[in-house]
Amino acid sequence: MKFRFAVMIATLGVLLAGPAATAQSGEPTGIWETQAGDARVRVSKCGGGLCATVMSLREKIDPKTGKPPIDDKNPDPARATRPIIGLGLFIDMRQVGPNKWSGQIYNADDGKTYVSNVAVAGPDTLRVEGCVGAFCGGENWTRIGR
Repeated sequence: MKFRFAVMIATLGVLLAGPAATAQSGEPTGIWETQAGDARVRVSKCGGGLCATVMSLREKIDPKTGKPPIDDKNPDPARATRPIIGLGLFIDMRQVGPNKWSGQIYNADDGKTYVSNVAVAGPDTLRVEGCVGAFCGGENWTRIGR
């Protein structure tokens, strides 16, 4: 009797938690717009983790050069001429918990790579953080497509 009661309680717990867990769970893959609206990024599954690739930019032409923007802040001369469109942002981004991934993120604004955390914060919100030591800053990206 105790065993059947325990199974019933466990089943009830799963049933009650199921909708809540589903409502809070989220899929990070899709097309996201950065908080400032200056880029659209495709997040996809790859190699057991997540990849992020710049799909488009608000400013399609660099006003200084009259050409499409390049990764000119990158300290590696071999990489400093690559286009921003198509640039990979996530490095070794692996799932560390429900709706949470950790790895590194490349910041084309300064040419540096940072420790990063990514979390699905809602059905259409992706929290993207970069950290230097114990200090983390981030922004919310908005889903615009799947």
